Amino acid sequence: MADQPQIYELNNGTVVVKITNYGCTITSLSVPDKNGKLADVVLGFDTVEPYVKGTSPYFGCIVGRVANRIKNGKFTLNGTGYSLPINKPPNSLHGGFKGFDKRIWEVAEYKKGDKPSITFKYRSSDGYPGDVSVTATYTLTSSMTMKLDMEAVPENKATPINLAQHTYWNLAGHNSGNILDHTIQIWASEMTPVDENTVPTGEIKPVKGTPFDFTAEKKVGLQVHEVGLGYDHNYVLGGGEEKLGLKRAAKLKDPSSSRVLNLWTNAPGMQFYTGNYVNGVVGKGGAVYNKHAGLCLETQGFPNAINQSNFPSVVVQPGSKYQHTMLFEFSVE
Repeated sequence: MADQPQIYELNNGTVVVKITNYGCTITSLSVPDKNGKLADVVLGFDTVEPYVKGTSPYFGCIVGRVANRIKNGKFTLNGTGYSLPINKPPNSLHGGFKGFDKRIWEVAEYKKGDKPSITFKYRSSDGYPGDVSVTATYTLTSSMTMKLDMEAVPENKATPINLAQHTYWNLAGHNSGNILDHTIQIWASEMTPVDENTVPTGEIKPVKGTPFDFTAEKKVGLQVHEVGLGYDHNYVLGGGEEKLGLKRAAKLKDPSSSRVLNLWTNAPGMQFYTGNYVNGVVGKGGAVYNKHAGLCLETQGFPNAINQSNFPSVVVQPGSKYQHTMLFEFSVE
């Protein structure tokens, strides 16, 4: 049982992933390019200290109890009103000032071998109704595939639960500049428009004919300047093929290295975020990460769903289980 932040490694001979028990955070993920050359394709830090010190803009962590924004940090559930910390004024973001990303998780299981995996556990009792037991398991399921299984069980009260994995991807390599030349396809014909504080208005709008349309593969940077600071929006997933009970969410490709990431999930939404607030963060090997240095594909329940009755509910009842799976398939093409 590690009660200190440490970094653990999953290595199947092709992909090497480093993960810390501090925030269940992926600090490094190395995959081969078209020539078999490995590069680390996630933004992050070499040691746990910057994460612990709060230097990280949510690099690689699991955020919760409720990912994304809750409007004005307020919601009502079963007749009781709750007020959350306003850490991204005027809203509560990613669990407040000390969400799951800033906790030391217990290492419950750590397996080596050809399908290496690590399971982290955390018990949450902070600010939301009731206590919740959470587990997250990262597994290298095949030579080029990583799976993340997140589960959470409310112990005594109904509560909103919405976990998201917040890795910033740059398939050319974490230190290679911006991701505007990557292409992306998102299996979503609709998105949830936002107000001036990046909270969904409650509407669900078609992406067709807008800069938010990624139904066909296109460059991330093609219309990024038409959407304010950049993309930071929730997509309504659906319409793609399925695999192992998961739906196709996104396909990301870097033309320079030919690396591809196909993402599959059972979550209803995905926040597509182009690293708009990253500004001069000194990361691994002294690399400086600026705006658009990486992008996030955060599969999730819809932001502020607790206050929007027309969004899929994120409330989980005691005795029920929240289950969120993500499958990251790497390849070259």
